[in-house]
Amino acid sequence: MRKLLIGILSVLLMVSCGKRQDSEDGLSIFKYNESAGILTLDPIYAKDLPHIWACNQVFNSLVAFDDKMNLVPMVAKSWDISDDGLVYTFHLRNDMFFHADTCFKTPRRVVSQDFVYSFNRVVDKQLSSPGMWIFSSVKHENDQYAFTALDDSTFQIELSKPFPPFLGILSMTYASVVPKEAVEYYGDNFRSHPVGTGPFKFQYWKEGVKLVFRKNPNYFERDEAGERLPYIDAVSVSFLIDKQVAFLEFIKGKFDFMSGIDARYKDELLTYDGQLRQKYEGKIELITEPYLNTEYFSFFIDPNDPLGPDRARALRQAVSLCIDREKMLRYLRNGIGEPGTGGMIPAGLPGYSPTIGYGYDLKRAQRLVTENHLEGYLLQLSTVADYADIGKFVQSQVEQIGLQCKMEVMPPATMRSMRSNGSLQFFRSSWVADYPDAENYLSLFTTSNFAPAGPNYTHYTNPKYDKLYDKALLCNDLQERAQYYTEMDSLMMQDAPVVVLFYDEVLRFVNKRVQNMGSNPTNLLDLRRVRIK
Repeated sequence: MRKLLIGILSVLLMVSCGKRQDSEDGLSIFKYNESAGILTLDPIYAKDLPHIWACNQVFNSLVAFDDKMNLVPMVAKSWDISDDGLVYTFHLRNDMFFHADTCFKTPRRVVSQDFVYSFNRVVDKQLSSPGMWIFSSVKHENDQYAFTALDDSTFQIELSKPFPPFLGILSMTYASVVPKEAVEYYGDNFRSHPVGTGPFKFQYWKEGVKLVFRKNPNYFERDEAGERLPYIDAVSVSFLIDKQVAFLEFIKGKFDFMSGIDARYKDELLTYDGQLRQKYEGKIELITEPYLNTEYFSFFIDPNDPLGPDRARALRQAVSLCIDREKMLRYLRNGIGEPGTGGMIPAGLPGYSPTIGYGYDLKRAQRLVTENHLEGYLLQLSTVADYADIGKFVQSQVEQIGLQCKMEVMPPATMRSMRSNGSLQFFRSSWVADYPDAENYLSLFTTSNFAPAGPNYTHYTNPKYDKLYDKALLCNDLQERAQYYTEMDSLMMQDAPVVVLFYDEVLRFVNKRVQNMGSNPTNLLDLRRVRIK
């Protein structure tokens, strides 16, 4: 009977269209579309939301953040931090097992050596994980990092210097635990046959068409009444590239969830003040909340720029000053988000200041262009299709101060590759907090984080900024550390390596049959407690 049920489930999930079968067969299947696509299910490469969302269903880390951004236990049931802030000791649960898989003779419990193995994969230079930076504060010598299994249930990490946000970093998908047996058994195919400990296990993936995760019947978490999580039987991910088509499928009820909103149908769903239109109130629930996401355009700072450093800085400042952010949000985003007149740190995090950035000042922008003889300078703007409307708006704003601006729309994968190797002059960017500390945003501009090894795609460098960053990391007092953060953000914004556009909001459209969807400021997709009526 069990094999028959699994077989029925597999057939139903692999069907890419047609009538939903959830209630008819007693199966609850959560369906959503991922238009950006997914390239890998190996967590050490989960660098953006599409990959994080998928991997979050399959894997667990030592710790996690709940929807209120409180740090909670996950694989680690408790932990200790030494008085000097250098040694982190984790005590692991004894009821956490890897998913049943052919790579094991029998289901195996997670032990501390699994974290030694998993974290060493992240820092392995041959694997080129974009998450290598999360362990930059860990003590190491000759590529040997201080990850230690004291015994099966005790795992220890030693830092080279105190780093207050480190515990939160360990909640990231990069830091998921994986079994050595599976990586060795599947080799390069581990990317398409992941084995983890999470609430769902891998079932099926036809790349570019359908991805399916099935409920992990042995998942360790239970609800307050003692019922084992997750509640739903499976997760099904489609890959319709055209967001307009995906939207129509969502309205028909073929998908249960849609995150964010596209310019092509925003007016269909939302009023100009950001409310759900009345005709959809019976079918869709709108969930909104502040999002720890800063949307911006980045400049690549070329030390050999023929403009020279002073004129190049004036150019960047002029571009920031010429953009009417309130108008942009009102007409392009139906009022969703807050104008980015502060720095990189979004509202809600210690260190945020609303006045250290750039407001709309057309006269000052034009004066900078004139005084620095920048009239007619050609700026090459690169963006992706989803942000083409904002790109066109920025293009028109830049051209009104006497600059030329040529916009190119490219596929997301192409943009990721080109921005990493410094091939883009002025490009669309965004940063979602990996952990709720302003350091996460400010580290984007440290010299040590130059791309492609780190996330500093602007190649911004400032010795004073780097020194302030180091001081902040040695400060355990949050209020004092926030003062360093504000000073750093202000210093960086004077140099204007980025044009901060707005601070985003989480916007979730959920089918009314879905219950307990919830939301969080990092827009993490957590389906453990979701039910489908």
